[in-house]
Amino acid sequence: MAETQEIRPQDDLQEHLLKVLHLLEKQRLVEQLVHKQAMPRHDLVESLVHKQHLAELQKFLDELHPADVAYILEALPLEDRLQVWNLVKAERDGEILLEVSDAVRESLIRAMDSQELVAAAEQLDTDEIADLAPDLPEEVVADVFKRLSAEEREELRAALSYPEGTVGALMDFEMVTIREDVTLEVVLRYLRLLDELPDHTDTLFVVDRQGRLRGILPLNKILVTDPETEVGQVMETEVVSFNPEDRGQEAAQAFERYDLITAPVVDANGKVIGRLTVDAMVDFIREKSESEVLGLAGLKEQEDIFAPIWESLKNRWTWLAVNLITAFIASRVIGVFEESIEKLVALAALMPIIAGIGGNSGNQTITMIVRALALGQINAANAKKLFAKEIGVSVLNGLVWGGVVGLFAFFIYHNVSLGLVMTGAMVLNLLLAALAGVVIPLTMHKLGRDPAVGSSVMITALTDSGGFFIFLGLATVFLL
Repeated sequence: MAETQEIRPQDDLQEHLLKVLHLLEKQRLVEQLVHKQAMPRHDLVESLVHKQHLAELQKFLDELHPADVAYILEALPLEDRLQVWNLVKAERDGEILLEVSDAVRESLIRAMDSQELVAAAEQLDTDEIADLAPDLPEEVVADVFKRLSAEEREELRAALSYPEGTVGALMDFEMVTIREDVTLEVVLRYLRLLDELPDHTDTLFVVDRQGRLRGILPLNKILVTDPETEVGQVMETEVVSFNPEDRGQEAAQAFERYDLITAPVVDANGKVIGRLTVDAMVDFIREKSESEVLGLAGLKEQEDIFAPIWESLKNRWTWLAVNLITAFIASRVIGVFEESIEKLVALAALMPIIAGIGGNSGNQTITMIVRALALGQINAANAKKLFAKEIGVSVLNGLVWGGVVGLFAFFIYHNVSLGLVMTGAMVLNLLLAALAGVVIPLTMHKLGRDPAVGSSVMITALTDSGGFFIFLGLATVFLL
């Protein structure tokens, strides 16, 4: 009876991770005990105990899906990770390398020799090799090229020629094409000759003699239509297709909008050269989301949580340095108003409120703008309306929450003028936050930079310094 391989939900993944950690710890404890014992043929006994525990762990790993093994590897410290990696069956190396994060993949590749890397790449399809190639040493990629067939080499060259994040870099080459002048019976016989259909095949691509796209034939139509019917009579001619130079983000939006499972990729002449599948789009969206979250925090790339300290420092220190500079600027802004603070100590207690609310409001605006840019919803025609809308929101928020903090200041310090200054400072700082929240990502986008990278750091720095200056400046003018 054939064994089934279950896909584990998150709770089971945690259980599997805990089991691996338990087996590793158990192995260490037993080996330490055996090592301390004085007995005949000590080395042989120690070797047998070591192999016994490794065999148990290896058997457990063999039962897991490659994505589950990847999850476990990402959650292990480097020493344990490499030990588990060495127990994974060699024929699964390539699949697991594709599943792990970029940072963890680098640590695994460093632990493999050239022959192991070539063997791992040979297990993969050409589009998957293209995903892995940027992380492989050049000599390994060259060896892999030599071992591919002429057709596969051409496919790999094509995949590597497209920039990262484009449809060409995301497409695969496994697809089924048919002609429109054959009957469904002929199509069925042709499909039965195949060992299996490519993953996520819900439609067949109908092409002419030159390979140009003519339409698509959903598999369900083959099953419910008279077998003597010609493909051309039942195929769909309205097809969502993509060009290899299209942005992956646009393709992902189309997949979501039209509920696509697979879609053809055509060149400038309309010839089908590959296809996009929903699993590639899901992976792309996930990676894009992770990149945006990291970018907002000022991180350049995804970080291995168990990376060496130096590697983590290099990933984090750029925006920390920027943040430190802006903190110095904010401190000097406060220094300019030292005399005002000495005369009215309440200013020191209240000014963090203005800066904190301004930073939060600015981050909300930036998040909305970055999302709209990613979805292609902002253009020259609507930019002014968007700007006006965000200004309106900030004014209303400033009046409402400025009134709240103004009342708070009045009840605490019994000073009407101080409450009014708090309200005015809140309105002005939220206006500054809205202005920066729109201008910063739009400017970065126009310059060809990722609008998510560092935006949160910049907006926080601006609203801190600006908030201190506005509040202390108004207090100096109207209260002292």
